[in-house]
Order: sequence, then structure tokens, then C-alpha cells
Amino acid sequence: MNVRTDTPALAVEKLAVLHGERALVREVSLTIPACGVLTLLGESGSGKSLLAQAIMGNLPPPLRCEGRVAIGGDQTPAFEQRSRHGLWGRRLALLPQEPWLALDPTMRVREQVAETYALVGRSSERAAGSGSWRGARALAERALASLGLGDAAHKYPLMLSGGMAQRVAFLATHAAGAPLMIIDEPTKGLDADRRGEVLDLLRAAQGQGMSLLCITHDIWLARALGGQLAVMLDGALIEQGEAAQVLAAPRHDYTRRLLAADPGNWPAWHDSMPAPRGGAIVQIDGVAKSFGRQVLFSDVDAQVAGGEIVAVSGPSGSGKTTFGNIVLGLTRPDRGRVQRASGLAPAAFQKIQQDPGAAFAPRIRLRQSLQDLVQLHRLDWTQLEATLERMRLAPALLDRLPHQVSGGELQRIALARVLLMKPALIFADEPTSRLDPVTQQDVFALLREQVSEQVSEQVSDARCALLLVTHDAEIVRSVAQRRITLGAGDRDREAENA
Repeated sequence: MNVRTDTPALAVEKLAVLHGERALVREVSLTIPACGVLTLLGESGSGKSLLAQAIMGNLPPPLRCEGRVAIGGDQTPAFEQRSRHGLWGRRLALLPQEPWLALDPTMRVREQVAETYALVGRSSERAAGSGSWRGARALAERALASLGLGDAAHKYPLMLSGGMAQRVAFLATHAAGAPLMIIDEPTKGLDADRRGEVLDLLRAAQGQGMSLLCITHDIWLARALGGQLAVMLDGALIEQGEAAQVLAAPRHDYTRRLLAADPGNWPAWHDSMPAPRGGAIVQIDGVAKSFGRQVLFSDVDAQVAGGEIVAVSGPSGSGKTTFGNIVLGLTRPDRGRVQRASGLAPAAFQKIQQDPGAAFAPRIRLRQSLQDLVQLHRLDWTQLEATLERMRLAPALLDRLPHQVSGGELQRIALARVLLMKPALIFADEPTSRLDPVTQQDVFALLREQVSEQVSEQVSDARCALLLVTHDAEIVRSVAQRRITLGAGDRDREAENA
């Protein structure tokens, strides 16, 4: 990769994103040197992803932008978005926050990565493959194997876990070899080992001359990447400097609060929770599930009682989402049985989706979706409004379509909808993976309250239970009383203590 080290990879000057006269992003200025990295931290909805889309020249109408953007020295007015479209793939690349948006659901994984190598990949790698699809597929297979995805090469995206889809999308984007890459939440939903692999890949790309603008809620990643760090709040940069300096001695109150709310600093909340009571909400006996020749888990025995928070842990692809779907009755096990407490309606078992976009009809405004739910189940709209306010969500967000709000905002709206149902069991699949540490803390406080509440008039003394999937070991340490581990050996075991 030929990179001019005397020219910044990216220079943004007074960039603003506006909706009518309202500024969503306010006069952001930043510079990334060649082969450098700038990490952008901030709460969900602060404008980080909007900033990325403005740099790419990919803002949807009616949004518009002002200011100037220079990529590798080529400067254009920010509002001339189409002038940057010709750079996509070859000089500028974006890995979006939602991996499903970067993957073709009709194309197998290997072909998606190979297509990038064959059509827009680096010239040296195309030459290594003699420009053929066979060579591109060989490069794709090696790249997939390097991130532990060799077995996924012939699968479709819908057959992948969220973490696996994240890594495939990263490889497909990285294969283009653009000297500047914008990465939105690259470690979202990944366990510690996979996060380390993504970090190694980012460092290797940087060593080859790639510059990075990394948008993340992961303070560990910001610290590990080094370089520059900027903090965004309400559409403006409030603090900027060397990453090590900002993280060690933040100047702004919000930055200090953000760092203090990192899950590694949370207390052991489960120690203060009341003892479980009300009997088992679900009893799981000898449950097993396979897809083809791939065994996800076998002989799982567990029970979940009211008032409990139980973590489901295991590496990416071990079947955690599938296990939760079996508990809810959405998927049948190959063997074994799940017995749910009698007297509870099907709606008493609720799921918080890993991908919140899958929880809403894409062409119906959020307010209408929620009003339909309230009317169907005769719920109290004012309770929903109170929950949204507590999660710092503006009522005006409900007048948008699902794709018009950030992933973190949509995740919180999906959570509020589930809490309104007063379920007996919540299967929460990475419920805070798109949230900053401050909002994560607020959300888990809400979930703890829900677990302590009476949830059924038909079942005496019934308490809600939370079945939690998260790759964040610190969250498990803090909130979970017990843990069910998948992929731990030939026989999966239930650990009594988290």
C-alpha cells in the first residue's frame, strides 16, 4: 500500500450535519495522520455514526452537511457528497455498526469476501491470485481461517451468530485495502479472545499503511489502539487528545463519568439482590441442538427461578442465541425437554433481540408499532413514556422509522417495549452491546428492578427472571447469580456461581 506520510489520511473542518435548521452534529474538526488512528467515544445517539456517514458522503435525505472533508489531501465541500462516492472501496471504506447491513443475505460467506478481493482488493493481492476468482477465493479462505471462521466459509449470513457476522463483515471490508477505514463498533458482541483477534487485525492493517477512524463504546479497545482519542456528546466534540492522556486524566465531567461507568468498575450487584423465590419459571432437561454435523450443545440441564439473573456464556458460535430460543419455545431441541411454569401466557416469555432492527417492522414508524402493542395487550402508554424518559430517549424519536435512529437508541426502545409487557422471563441477547458504559449501567439498573417485581396475578409470588447473553465477562461478574456454559466440552454443565 503506497501511502504519503506527509499528508493527513483524513482532515475534517467544521463539519456539521443538519436536519432543517437543527444541528445534529455541530462543527466537528479532526485530523488523522497517515497510518494513524483516532478513536471516537460517546453515548448512543451522540452523532458518531452520523459523522461517519457524512465523511463517507452517504447521508440520507433530508439530512445535509456543511464544512469541508479532505481524504488523502483531496479536499471537497462536505455538502458535495457524491464527489466522495468514487473513493468508496479503493480509498475510503466503512464497516457499519450492524454487520447485517454489510452482508448480502443471498451470498455465501466465502464468496462475499472473495468478491472484494477480486473486484476492488489491493493490486498485490489480486496479482497473487492471478486476478482469478480461484485466487480470490483462496485469499478469502485464508482470511476467514485467520479469524476462526474457516467452518463458516460455505454458510449464508443468516446461519451465523452476531459475533461471527461481525468478523465476516470486517474481513469483506478490509479486503478492499482502502488506505482509510471507518469502523463502527468493530468489537461489539465479541468475547475477549475474538476482541483480541480484531485488535491484532487492526494493528496489522495499520502497520501496512492503513489509517483508522474507530467508533466504539469499548474503552478497552480505545486504550489498546492508542493514537488519538475524541469524546462526543450531543453532536459536538467535548474532549480530544492523545488517547493515553485523555484516558488517564480526562478534563470533561462527561468523560470522567464515561470511564467510571466501564463495566470493570461495577460493583457485584448480585450480592444485594433478594433470594430467588416463586419456583422455577423454566426447567431444562437434557437439551441438545445441532445444525447438520455441527453440534452446538448437548445434555444441558438447568432451571431458572423467578428473581434470578442467569448468564448464558460460551464462545461465539456456541449456540447461545439458539439455546435462548429453545427456552422461549421459538426453536425445537433435537433432544431433551423444556418445561415452562403453568399459568403463564405465551406473552410472558419475551426476547430482547441481539439485532434490534429485527424486532421492528422496517416501514412502520416506531410510535405506531408501540401503539399497536399497547392497544393489543391493553397496556399503559404512560408507563412506556416513563421508561423511555429514564433511558434518556427523546419522544420525537418515536416518529421515525427504525433505520432512522441509531442502533443504541433502537436497542433501548426495544428494551422499553419488552419491559412494558411485564414478562415472567426475559431472554436478553446482548442487550447492551450497542450502548456506551453510562447507558449500559442505567439499562441494567432497570433490568434488576424488573427481576424484583411481581409479574403475574395468576401465579402466586411470581418474579421475573432474566436469561442473559453477553460476551462481557465484567457484566457477568457484576450482575449474574449463576451461569450456564455452552461449548465447555462433550457435556455442557450448569455452573452454580457466576
